[in-house]
Amino acid sequence: MTNGAKTKRTSKGNRFSRYVGRINKMPLKWRSYLLTKLFCSQVKFAGIAKVKLVSVKSEGVELFLHNRKKVQNHIGGIHAIAAGLLAESASGIAFGMHVPDSHLPLLKSMKMNFNRRMQGNLKALAHLTTEQIAQVTSEEKGDIEVFVQLIDDSGQEPIDCTMNWAWVPKKRK
Repeated sequence: MTNGAKTKRTSKGNRFSRYVGRINKMPLKWRSYLLTKLFCSQVKFAGIAKVKLVSVKSEGVELFLHNRKKVQNHIGGIHAIAAGLLAESASGIAFGMHVPDSHLPLLKSMKMNFNRRMQGNLKALAHLTTEQIAQVTSEEKGDIEVFVQLIDDSGQEPIDCTMNWAWVPKKRK
């Protein structure tokens, strides 16, 4: 799923991953709060929905969304769009941790299959494989599919999610 030419880039991470690295060195009780503040300062809609970043690491991310009135649908479950926000945020963070500062991460498509009604709160887990990380950090442009697990309070996955993310060089001014 790639369409980029290989180039040699050395990377010590991007600005976002460096901030995450600093936060992850802080006491455990502050990490989730600070990661959430960092993310929601850039993604305002995630702040409105009160998406909570539980854990952000190079290997993967975990996000959480409480089933509260402001994100509910007409039957009392988490609204499909709120679930989409959670999945897009999880995949975007997992992907964005590896995109060089000289490039833009772009969501190309999202596929969500709703298999059953959601029960209670929702947790999102996303990660990239080592092959995907190598691709993102070594190719000038391309795209990858990031799978997201959405798990509700029953412990099951009511939605199958796949997000297609691309990266392209930023235009120079």
